[in-house]
Amino acid sequence: MKEVGVLSGHIDSALNRQGRGDLMMVVDAGFACLDHAEVVDIALRKGSPSVLEVLAGLRVVYSVEKIVMVNETRDHNPTHLKIATKAFGKGIEVETIPHTEFKQQSHQAKISVRAGDFTAWGNVMLVSGASHRWKMGKR
Repeated sequence: MKEVGVLSGHIDSALNRQGRGDLMMVVDAGFACLDHAEVVDIALRKGSPSVLEVLAGLRVVYSVEKIVMVNETRDHNPTHLKIATKAFGKGIEVETIPHTEFKQQSHQAKISVRAGDFTAWGNVMLVSGASHRWKMGKR
């Protein structure tokens, strides 16, 4: 029985299929996910789990090179933006883009994890990538 890391078999399976540059969405309860996209709904009740809780759980097992959020998060929910953009540690690129562009890019995501969050402008797009785990030889 698996007892550590991401316990959701659906999320764990999706993480194993992610490669560098692939997109993963961590979205709130109201995000309109596409019918053809893989959606793992882990919403238990209003606010649980939050997008930030999902990001904290993913950090242990998932490498991210960029975090993308909408401009409205920066403008209307700066506290959420600050916490979310630090979810994977320092040195991760952060980009904010128009909401319409975010929605269009979300169509390319391999998976969307839907949380029970009701935080305005709280959706996060993660671009998978290499982390400190990758080693390079010295010259």
